[in-house]
Amino acid sequence: MHTLALRAGARVAVIADEWHNAFCVVTRGRVRLELRDGELGPVLGHDAAFWLRGTGVRALHNPYRRTARVRVITPPGSQALDE
Repeated sequence: MHTLALRAGARVAVIADEWHNAFCVVTRGRVRLELRDGELGPVLGHDAAFWLRGTGVRALHNPYRRTARVRVITPPGSQALDE
């Protein structure tokens, strides 16, 4: 398990090989998804949960003033983000 802190204006790329088994929960603030085609996707708020596998999400954004936190959960033995 890993917690990702996204400060105001931050953008974190979603690299498929690193995030392919990731299940995420927004634990603070709001996060906007950037889709594969560059279009902005939905804004996810506190307690929103989402898979990244097969979704076409290419980045997580925090366009807001408060730091957002996302808990990233991966299966045991997965190399995604936990190393």
